[in-house]
Amino acid sequence: MDAAENSHQNTGTPPSRDAYTNAPDLHREIHQVLALDAERDGRQPQPATRPPTDATGDTAAAERARLLRRAALMDRIALDDPRPGPLAAAAETAEQLLLHDHRHPDQAAGPHHPDTTTPTPTHRSYVRQEYAAWTAAGRPGT
Repeated sequence: MDAAENSHQNTGTPPSRDAYTNAPDLHREIHQVLALDAERDGRQPQPATRPPTDATGDTAAAERARLLRRAALMDRIALDDPRPGPLAAAAETAEQLLLHDHRHPDQAAGPHHPDTTTPTPTHRSYVRQEYAAWTAAGRPGT
């Protein structure tokens, strides 16, 4: 268990076991996140049954859902494999989510707003907070 796993004790954010209780199977989520990244980058066409935005037409919300799922996926991988590579990937994707939420503060859903989030080396506790709030809200933006 790495230090980020216990960060919830200092920040009041949920521990990983609570944040990811309703998360899809890790292998399934890897496949889905890679498909979302490929669609976004134009390497794979978007399915005709799904528009390029979320249900409300908000491209920022759809992008946030992609960033959140990617950050949560990398966090989950780093929890299982706390070597430098997975830890760095988790930190980088968490930072990307936090930067997005600074630009779109209305999309943050957890109790700790991105502007008031206590700086941590990885921001992984912020990802857990936001993932838990996102799943509790019915996964908007997907």
